[in-house]
Amino acid sequence: MKTKRIFIAINLPNKIKDELSRFQDALNELPVKWIKKDNLHITLSFIGKIDDNQILEVGEIVKNIVADYNKFFVNLIEIDYGPKNIFPPRMIWATIGDNSALREINKNLEKSLKLKNDNFFPHITLGRINQWQYKKIEPEERQEIKQDIDLNFKVKSIDIMESKLSPRQAKYNILRALELK
Repeated sequence: MKTKRIFIAINLPNKIKDELSRFQDALNELPVKWIKKDNLHITLSFIGKIDDNQILEVGEIVKNIVADYNKFFVNLIEIDYGPKNIFPPRMIWATIGDNSALREINKNLEKSLKLKNDNFFPHITLGRINQWQYKKIEPEERQEIKQDIDLNFKVKSIDIMESKLSPRQAKYNILRALELK
């Protein structure tokens, strides 16, 4: 049986994608493979490869979890290297202000889907760093990128996504959008 690579995410409004894309353009001197604007999102839970029957089961589980939540706001607060305290950094990301709804939804998804990710740190990956090239840059020549931002948007749905990998970049498709109350 054919499988699909699945994750649960929050897709971003176009206005937020446009703003984040401007930050990507400003950091073009770094050895980074930038995420296409259309692919920017917040991953809530990564499931992995599952078949169509399992996708239907996941859909019902996520639908039941989402039914308990109202629409809520997310505040993007910083652009920086990530994860923190790792060298060389793996990515450039936009971090999210403390958000109990995001943490609670993630916790319920992980529990209900029987996943084990105790390190949930909500963020939006803007680009993946070529670590080998980054290490070759002299420390004093490495671009500082830490920047406070204040971008807000309302989360209206939780989406079940398919990730199709390719040598150039993954392509994401929404399999099912589940509206919040």
